[in-house]
Amino acid sequence: MAHYAFLNADNEVVEVITGVNESETAPDGYADWEEYYLSKRPGYIACKRTSYNTIGNQHTDGGTPFRGNYAGIGYTYDSGNDIFLPPKPYASWVLDTDISDWKAPLDLPADSNEVRYRWNEEAYQADNTTGWEEITE
Repeated sequence: MAHYAFLNADNEVVEVITGVNESETAPDGYADWEEYYLSKRPGYIACKRTSYNTIGNQHTDGGTPFRGNYAGIGYTYDSGNDIFLPPKPYASWVLDTDISDWKAPLDLPADSNEVRYRWNEEAYQADNTTGWEEITE
């Protein structure tokens, strides 16, 4: 079975359904299942197939990743890169198309395997050189 995401005018995912496998022939008059399902949901701008097995541009079963991530409600479809993106966590974070996700503008400190850190957007916005703070609780 395949999954399909419906998009609003802002390319935001507003609904995800389970549908027919894309390998099955679409009904007469429809180019594909995306077009067919879109015709059943008036008001949505687009319908895009999404892969339940794709996370962070990796296929969980070792297959070929499809559209970066499994689409969730609130995700955005990036048509230029043909990927689904989770909500951007902070204004300063940038898109990393290799992992189809947002990335902090500064790398985690080298000792992040021993010490836990969290992002501090306020600190980053103050000087653009700091942002990771050690979690001490």
